[in-house]
Amino acid sequence: MSNTLKTDLRDGVLSLTLNRPDVLNSFNREMAGALQAALSQAASDASTRAVLLTGAGRGFCAGQDLAEALPKDGVMPDLGDFVRTTWNPTIRAIRTLEKPVVCAVNGTAAGAGANLAFACDIVFAASSASFIQSFSKIGVIPDSGGTFILPRLVGLQRATALTMLADKLPADQALAWGLVTKVVPAEQLLDEAFACAKHLATQPTRALGLIKRAFNQSLGITLDAALDVEETLQREAGRTADYAEGVKAFLDKRPPRFTGQ
Repeated sequence: MSNTLKTDLRDGVLSLTLNRPDVLNSFNREMAGALQAALSQAASDASTRAVLLTGAGRGFCAGQDLAEALPKDGVMPDLGDFVRTTWNPTIRAIRTLEKPVVCAVNGTAAGAGANLAFACDIVFAASSASFIQSFSKIGVIPDSGGTFILPRLVGLQRATALTMLADKLPADQALAWGLVTKVVPAEQLLDEAFACAKHLATQPTRALGLIKRAFNQSLGITLDAALDVEETLQREAGRTADYAEGVKAFLDKRPPRFTGQ
């Protein structure tokens, strides 16, 4: 495993820590590959029932490591290649992982690093954290799903202002605009985010994955099509062992013991 990513599996929660603190955890190809591999393994590992993503040091993620995207011998780099190999597979892995992904934003989340956080299912932010769509500062456009996710979270006008003006958004404003789930004191961030992920790991994770799949599909279809998706996925959920256990526990008046099956 690359030392650019720390991993720890405990209580059903796979904690993934971006580990390039000297550059605010900006992504290079090595770290992107390590994160993509970890998410892929999480998808097939029954012992992983939830994922917690955070950053080491004082920043969450500063986006693309520009040291890898500088002109070489007078030739400009192909930025689309970085998007194709580094960011798109990472965002797709998070959104298609049918397990909860909790994000703990411990500091600066800039550019693609901000959109990485927004792609997660539940986002905790330290009160000292901030978000910035910094792309226009260097003459590029939002990537990492930013043009898709951001307008759906805050509306078109706010998304446009955030990306064109590239103003820093403090954590409390991000909460008010619906970009994060909860803001907590920095010293409590990891404990609260882990507690949330641990709780989710005890829940019917097959159903949680189907919820995520349904929401993903709903973003680009009509109401009629969404109703059909709900019918299909509800049928699948109704055949799980977790559903049988949930109903039995309700009738027995006891807490359910979900297994993710």
